[in-house]
Amino acid sequence: MNKFLTDEQLVIQLQESNKRAFEEIYDRYWYKLFCISYHQVGSREESEELVHDIFESLWNKRQETIIRNLSTYLVIAMKYRITNFIKSQITWRKYQEYLILNKIHETYSTDEIVQFSDLSRAVDEVMGKLPEKTSRIFQLSRFENQSVKEIADELHMSEKAVEYHITKSLKALKESLWMYHSNN
Repeated sequence: MNKFLTDEQLVIQLQESNKRAFEEIYDRYWYKLFCISYHQVGSREESEELVHDIFESLWNKRQETIIRNLSTYLVIAMKYRITNFIKSQITWRKYQEYLILNKIHETYSTDEIVQFSDLSRAVDEVMGKLPEKTSRIFQLSRFENQSVKEIADELHMSEKAVEYHITKSLKALKESLWMYHSNN
């Protein structure tokens, strides 16, 4: 295939079911679409799959799709595909959380659930009494599983300062939540 064909010429040939035109479009745009996808999704495998879906759709709908600007068409198609993928991931995660919560409710007695709820409320209360920065650092560390270095970078602080705030949070929790400690 002639590498000097314009996108418009390639689109015309694509609509005529010219496989070489399709291959040339693929060669020109695969990497660009992959980079867009990878930047948003962060997974090589998922990004490759999304790019594959775009080109499969392009080929399957080649005769019915009107394409005025190939590059714009492909980038917009990729962005829609990414959006739909992310929405499906969110829905899947919500479903997984629902299953986990259901399992928890089946597994634990009502008394245990009430105790856990009371403990959660007590933790929230202690966190509410701490300075905002200390509470935020504790949340990033313990609930979002960020390392001290990651927190320091994000909040533009020294690692020692982050460690100080975490220690302060743990001490406040230990002092306030001793009654929830079990020897079991």
